[in-house]
Amino acid sequence: MADVEEPKFNSLAERIAALNQQKNFTAPPSTKRPPPPPPPGAGKSPSHVSAPKTNGAVSSQSPNLPARPQRQPPPSLPRRTNTSESAVEPPPSLPGRDAPPPLPNRKNSAQQSPALPARRPSAQQLHNRRGSNSSEVSHISTLSNLSLNPVSSRTSTTSTETQPTRKVLAPTLDQAKLPPLPPSRKEREAREAREAAEKGATEVIKAPLLSARSAPAVPQSRPGLPPRLPSRPNNSSAHSQVDENPTVTPRRLPPPPSAFVRPATTFESTRRPDVPGSRPGPRPSSEAPPPVPISSRPTFSQIDAVVERKSTSCLLCRDFSGPDNVAAQYPSHSLPRHDPVGYLANVLCGPFPSATDKARAIFTWCHHNIAYNVEEFFGKCIKGRSVEETIFHGKAVCQGYAEVYQAIAQRAGLQCIVIGGHGKGYGYKPLRSGEPPPPRDPSGHAWNAVCIDNGEWKLLDACWGAGSVGDQQYHKQFKPQMFCLSNDLFGLKHFPQDDRYFFRNDGRILTWEEYIVGPTKGEKADFFGTDEGISEFTFSPAEKHIPVYSGEVVRFQFSKVCEHWIPERHGRGKSYLLLMKIHGMDGRKEDLVPLETDGFWWWTDISARDLGAPGQTIFLYGLTTLNNKDARGVTKEEYYRTKSSGGYSMSWAIYAKWELV
Repeated sequence: MADVEEPKFNSLAERIAALNQQKNFTAPPSTKRPPPPPPPGAGKSPSHVSAPKTNGAVSSQSPNLPARPQRQPPPSLPRRTNTSESAVEPPPSLPGRDAPPPLPNRKNSAQQSPALPARRPSAQQLHNRRGSNSSEVSHISTLSNLSLNPVSSRTSTTSTETQPTRKVLAPTLDQAKLPPLPPSRKEREAREAREAAEKGATEVIKAPLLSARSAPAVPQSRPGLPPRLPSRPNNSSAHSQVDENPTVTPRRLPPPPSAFVRPATTFESTRRPDVPGSRPGPRPSSEAPPPVPISSRPTFSQIDAVVERKSTSCLLCRDFSGPDNVAAQYPSHSLPRHDPVGYLANVLCGPFPSATDKARAIFTWCHHNIAYNVEEFFGKCIKGRSVEETIFHGKAVCQGYAEVYQAIAQRAGLQCIVIGGHGKGYGYKPLRSGEPPPPRDPSGHAWNAVCIDNGEWKLLDACWGAGSVGDQQYHKQFKPQMFCLSNDLFGLKHFPQDDRYFFRNDGRILTWEEYIVGPTKGEKADFFGTDEGISEFTFSPAEKHIPVYSGEVVRFQFSKVCEHWIPERHGRGKSYLLLMKIHGMDGRKEDLVPLETDGFWWWTDISARDLGAPGQTIFLYGLTTLNNKDARGVTKEEYYRTKSSGGYSMSWAIYAKWELV
């Protein structure tokens, strides 16, 4: 066998490439990188690997690779020899590795995928909705997206179309309720037209009702106002003849009308209601009014009984002897130091079921136990005190009176408020003729409003009702009219800061100018007050200044405070005789002129020239004593007889005053 010359290599890389070409080994079936071949040993022939055969068939198993030798230093290159040694046989080629089985042919892609089996309806029970925004529908849709065999979007769409429609449960009915929609404009118009038609078919026209509060009915027994005499020229001779001969019958006015006709008020409609079903138009002249039912006419006794029953609702003539007597039994020094307000509310208001009597008892108690603090008022050092301190101190200004009254009234269960505003009291100067009103300033005074019987709000002034201030001194004098006056008359001297607290019967809200100017055109005459039941709001003339040279006859007239005020019952006895103190023509002769009376009105007419001279003052007197005897009940005839008999003595009280200009 010829020697094979070993190729020469100039580098290790060329040698490795030559070895790779000999195909003495195959790559292992694993995907791992095969280990490098073992370097040939020095003087050793390359190893021959024999492929075992079984029945002439080549085994498909891969040969076992030898263990990887330990790292050894690189071997030296073999020696080149030219001897005739046996040539090294080339290593036999490794048996071929069986090729992997061929892949099956791919089917036509146009063939449709087998349809998925129909999905069974879900038997899962839907629970009630949870409180959060999650829902069962979103949970089910999430599960449906988790397919076991993911397919393309196109395939999924195709399979979904072939499946039956999945049922989704609706929410429960209670959770799906919505508010009803508002009616449309057409529906509203139709409903209004239908209601108007039904109302027009069934409505009965009634006569307008007259509010009892805004226009109180005047009792039938109240006499009418005597008619005013027309102006006539001065006739001093006729008047002097009456003065010289007192036995001559004095002139008398026409008697008052036998029946009092109540005038129509502003709240009473003058239009008569139409008869249902009749056309409006003038009444035929031939139609006669229906006859008056005489059989149902009340008797005089029945009328008197109604008048007497109505009189109990009038505060001016109501009997408050019970509350006044109780109020005088609990002076401030006898009160307990602990909770005096609650004690007073119990002892003053507990015995009376009427809210009016409770309010009157508190009003009278303030008169007996609290005096006006003139020291602090005139010293301009008014101190703020609590209600308890004011009660035991026994002195206060108007604010203290109002706070004490409110505290006791509210503790007794009455609704009561304190009202601040302006009062025509001490320091107020009436406007002169032509003088403009001052700027609006409703401050400086305080009073109360209390809810009495029948839910009526009553204005009262506990400070002015306890007494008055004059010459920087406090004069204690009980004035019940500050509790009994109507709200309309009370408002002539009180102007609240809040327009809600007028409480007028007619509901009007007076302006500041109306309040300051008052019902008179100029300065009001001086009225000094009286306990004889004479009203200061009805006397005439109301103006303070009377012109002497007007050529007119001046009417002086007055009335009682109430239609059913009886002097013997509500006053101190029979009425005094009222006299006008005048100065005669040009002020040369003084005289006392008695007034006429019909039991409700007092009046007399005197020529303006006979009143006196400009600059003089005339007075309204009440004859209190005559010949050192009480003059209650003295008539005009008895006065003239006593005066004509010679020596006599008399005294009087001043009720009003005017000035001549």
